[in-house]
Amino acid sequence: MNKTKSLNILNLLYEIIPSPKCELDYSNNFELLCAVLLSAQTTDKRVNLVTKELFNKYPTPKDMMNAQFDHLYSIISQVGLAKTKTQHLLGLAKVIHEKYNDIVPSDFEELISLPGVGRKTASVVQAVGFKIPAFPVDTHLYRMAKRFGYINENQTVLDAEYSFKKYIPKEKWIDAHHLFLLFGRYNCKAKNPLCDNCKLKTYCKNKRNL
Repeated sequence: MNKTKSLNILNLLYEIIPSPKCELDYSNNFELLCAVLLSAQTTDKRVNLVTKELFNKYPTPKDMMNAQFDHLYSIISQVGLAKTKTQHLLGLAKVIHEKYNDIVPSDFEELISLPGVGRKTASVVQAVGFKIPAFPVDTHLYRMAKRFGYINENQTVLDAEYSFKKYIPKEKWIDAHHLFLLFGRYNCKAKNPLCDNCKLKTYCKNKRNL
């Protein structure tokens, strides 16, 4: 990979997805944090169905921390790992209420200290919620990193994040994250990618394009 190739890829992605943005529904950073946590191993579409009731019943950290486990679980039971995520929601709501006065922190280290919040979730909240340059890498971006040559097959998710940051200008990180995610979600899928008419075919290492 080099910066010229990376910029060419980014420009082509802008042609395919002119207005990249987060597809999760939220109205504040607490809701965003909860939605991103719920999105692990679950589609954004399903998360949006669940959070509509969740945020209506428990709109603030204080409301959520006082929720009954069984009731909270019943609302989010459709998402993957629902029992674990229920516990995490209760825990992070309590910390945000008691330690941060109901305000989600913007600092990366403070975010990853919250129950259930890992590097990807913290980076999404920074990038989407606070507009702080960050580069969250989920399964779609990890696949894109390998297919477009940002990393090789044996490298890690963290390697992918560092490579994206190295070859993409910092002011483009937030848009680039959405571009690669949406392209991976709808075009360059893990199974049955839409290769035949793909504008990025010449840059792809997928065996179908060799």
